[in-house]
Amino acid sequence: KLYTNFNKTKQTSMIRFLSRVRVPVRSQIFTRHIARTQTTDTKPQANENRSFVAGLFDGQLHTDQLFPYPDTLSADQLDTLRLYVEPTDKFFREEFNSAKYDEQAFVDPEMMEQAKRQGAFGLQIPERYNGMGLNNTQYCRMTEIMGRHDLGFGIVLGAHQSIGLKGNFISTLSHLYPNAEIVYHVVTPLRHFLPPIGILLYGNEEQKEKYLPRLATGEQVAAYCLTEPASGSDAFSIKTRAELSPDGKSYVLNGGKIWISNGGIADIFTVFAKTPVKDRSGIVKDRISAFIVERAFGGVTHGQPEKKMGIKCSNTAEVHFDNVKVPVENRLLAEGDGFKVAMNILNNGRFGMAGALSGTMRMLIERTVEHVRTRRQFGDLLSNFGVIQEKIANMTLRHYVTESMAYQLCGVMDSGVTEFQLEAAISKVFGSESAWMVVDEAIQIHGGMGFMRDCGLERVLRDLRIFRIFEGSNEILRLFVALQGLQLAGVKLKGLESALKSPLSNASTLLNFIGGRVGIHEVSVSHLVGSRDTMADPLLRESVEQLVRCVNHFGVAVERVLMLHGKEVVHQQIKLRKLAEAAIDTYGMAAVVARASNAVRTQNATWEHQVLLATSWCQEAHERVLWHLRGLRDSDTLNLDRSKVRIAEEVVAEGGPKATHPLGF
Repeated sequence: KLYTNFNKTKQTSMIRFLSRVRVPVRSQIFTRHIARTQTTDTKPQANENRSFVAGLFDGQLHTDQLFPYPDTLSADQLDTLRLYVEPTDKFFREEFNSAKYDEQAFVDPEMMEQAKRQGAFGLQIPERYNGMGLNNTQYCRMTEIMGRHDLGFGIVLGAHQSIGLKGNFISTLSHLYPNAEIVYHVVTPLRHFLPPIGILLYGNEEQKEKYLPRLATGEQVAAYCLTEPASGSDAFSIKTRAELSPDGKSYVLNGGKIWISNGGIADIFTVFAKTPVKDRSGIVKDRISAFIVERAFGGVTHGQPEKKMGIKCSNTAEVHFDNVKVPVENRLLAEGDGFKVAMNILNNGRFGMAGALSGTMRMLIERTVEHVRTRRQFGDLLSNFGVIQEKIANMTLRHYVTESMAYQLCGVMDSGVTEFQLEAAISKVFGSESAWMVVDEAIQIHGGMGFMRDCGLERVLRDLRIFRIFEGSNEILRLFVALQGLQLAGVKLKGLESALKSPLSNASTLLNFIGGRVGIHEVSVSHLVGSRDTMADPLLRESVEQLVRCVNHFGVAVERVLMLHGKEVVHQQIKLRKLAEAAIDTYGMAAVVARASNAVRTQNATWEHQVLLATSWCQEAHERVLWHLRGLRDSDTLNLDRSKVRIAEEVVAEGGPKATHPLGF
């Protein structure tokens, strides 16, 4: 019906236009085969990518991972989690002196031992290896407690145990950039804060049995070693080498690593080093391999703890390897597979960040509300001032969206879905920037008191600053979101290449493409709102319409960018950033609509408030999305972008601000 109702003249006109377009389908960014996405009401096919954010780049609304809002914990799992949450929160609230440990830049040994006894070092390690065996949703709830009380100690635990998570990050980036250019930039900013070892992910059973039980109890502490002084953003330029001994029984490891979390206290290290590997043509080339290295092997030393701006209680140090003999059986996977080990850890390392930062934001909002309810100025409580109310509302909205993203993502992961790279990256970017905004506003509302160390907010601000840098800097992750999404859309356009060569004989293929663009708004809204748990609640219909409008405009913008720039799109970073900004806000809209709908349907005690939060966020985000997308085609905005590029080039050439000082000297 959609096609028959579509104006015949427009069909013919569009076919003629498409037949003239030279789509850059042979660009390497578009070479990976990905199954074509379906419309919202189509049954998913095997191996089909149903990621919500991936669908955006195709102008489609994939709701499989949205509705109903995840409820993946059984009654037993909820009961187990409750048993862990209260004692852990009480431990940090009453016994853990975060201010003291920040001041002295380490956690007292007896407090570390107490945390180990409570199981904090083995949260996600399976029970058969002495761990607690929490799933992703349970782990996320526990990270909230860390974020609420001490982000620095959260880094200690995260750098030790966030292992055994599954991901498909390496294949994504490798297909985007066969030369791994962007991969280097994604991995470098976060590699010294990554989960320390891939034993649970890539270790064989013998390796797991040997190392995991002692890691789970905290008897041994782990660290992840990749960063080197000269490697910069190029992970493949590491100098650490592992040479196979003549008898073939061990590797001799030499080199040094910097900025290693837990580097000064770890017993077990996952170390990445160059090894000579023979390729299929018989040529020997250096490739990265991964090894499990024990300090007890000998030849492993560390430097003094680094002096950092924040997360001071976590240990960060250089680690050096001098003729360390590593048994062959301590290699993870085959020679040359080390980069795969590193990359596949990255993606899942981000999901816990949104959970931890939502805990930080909840604490900050509670502290701020407590202040404004008692603080009087000009004869009235701060809570009655309009500008203060606006700040608190914005803080609360940011928290609600971050929390919604975090548990949406965890639920998807626990359900067995593997395509969530884009959502994970977005939750990290949004969560880290939201937490920074919330702590800044909290300090502002507290006034001079917030600036004082005794208040405690300045420590949180210092701790939060790193989160926009590590786990992949937010600038790089925005490029990652945009480029992977464009890859998916580009593959679909590639499928049109043969049809474009003979448009009349392939009219159905072209009309399928055109019809999807024209009819998505009507189709999507009618299939998204209803009484079933797979739909948005009717109370949120306006928000759904705004969401669909964003998706529709987003798909059109993607096609325009691809057709205009082709393979050169990788160099259009300002446009890529705008696409990423639109994707981030759109995903936030979808997450809160799903969560608020679930609250209404289950008659949650706060359902009315959640609907208010969701509709308010969608109203604001909707306008931002359209504004960013307009900036991709608006001539004034594009001219301004070019002016900014020119300004930057001239300032860089000058070595600083080029404009002369007002006084001339």
